[in-house]
Amino acid sequence: MKLDLSGRRAIVTGAAQGIGLSIVQAFVAEGMQVAAFDIDSAGLQAAHDAGATRTTAIDLAQRDSVSRAVHEAADQFGGLDILVNCAGGVRGQVGRPIEEVTEQDWLVLFEANVHGAFWCAQACAGHLKRSGLGRIINISSGAGLRPSLTGIQAYTASKHALVGLTKQLSLELGPFGITVNSVAPGFVLSNPSTQRQWESYGPDGQQRLIDSIHTKRLGRPQDIADAVTFLASDAASWISGQVLSVDGGRS
Repeated sequence: MKLDLSGRRAIVTGAAQGIGLSIVQAFVAEGMQVAAFDIDSAGLQAAHDAGATRTTAIDLAQRDSVSRAVHEAADQFGGLDILVNCAGGVRGQVGRPIEEVTEQDWLVLFEANVHGAFWCAQACAGHLKRSGLGRIINISSGAGLRPSLTGIQAYTASKHALVGLTKQLSLELGPFGITVNSVAPGFVLSNPSTQRQWESYGPDGQQRLIDSIHTKRLGRPQDIADAVTFLASDAASWISGQVLSVDGGRS
């Protein structure tokens, strides 16, 4: 199967490290123009070095900023074809009893994992409709399908919300030729947060996790990037509203 994505125009959020950066690398290798968005301005140098056409330091929780950045990227590229919402995470939080969770703890994870994805999709929608071959791919998590190993209530709830948004946007945007899907990674050592989580399990917990994965290894950012690249291609043009678990068989 040949995935011909040459010349396609994409925005990838959360592009400064880990899975997002790997997606940028995969898209560039396919001959695409890529705008890399991330709140980490210094970290975006890695996306630039990977071949991103454009890098933008941005807080995706700010709707006006998102709209401006999306339209600027579309103007530079002459349109947009693909949006990958990869930004998100736990924002340094750890699992703790529900009684100890503050209002800000709860809200900040919805901003990180849901609000930004919605603002990006909203700003991109018109451009994707004009493309005729639009794709939105949301990076959710196994925590969007079942309880999370992190134990963080807001992370689990927000990733479930992102899965719901995926299905709703698929229904709304499908008539315009836009597919909307989600990739739900298993445990991938991709950034400092996942490294800290892995270390917190200790040797016994790490072994139990490995034993629960059919392929007996942790995921790699490239595993997720490969799935995203497929969903972005014409080969996946009749796949929409789906959640693809890329987790070595753990689910």
